[in-house]
Amino acid sequence: MTVSASKTLSDFKKLADAEDYLRFFGIPYNGEFVNINRLHILKQFSLLIEEVDRVFSDLNETEKLSKYGEALTEAYQLFETASPLETKLFKVFQQKPKNFVSLEDLARAAGED
Repeated sequence: MTVSASKTLSDFKKLADAEDYLRFFGIPYNGEFVNINRLHILKQFSLLIEEVDRVFSDLNETEKLSKYGEALTEAYQLFETASPLETKLFKVFQQKPKNFVSLEDLARAAGED
C-alpha cells in the first residue's frame, strides 16, 4: 500500500473512529460491515500496528504509514472471512463460562470416554 507523502503520523494520530482510518488509507469499506465488526477490526488493527512498530522500528514516516495501511486492510479482511468468536481477540471469547458443563465433561465424569 502506498500512502501519499502529504499524510503524516500527526494526521494519523488525530483520527477518531474506524471510518476515519479507512478513509485516511483509502480503503474501500462497507459501512454496515464496519458497524457490526468495528471493535474487532480496531482491536486487530491496534495489535498489528504494535507489531509494525516493534518489527519495523527504522521506517520513515511514509513507510510506517504504508505499513499501517496494510495492517488496517488485513484487519478489515480478517473479519470478512472469520467471526469474532473464531479470532478470540477479546478475553471474553477466551474464557469458559463458570456455569457451563459440556457433554464431554459429563461423559468423562461418567467414565464414557
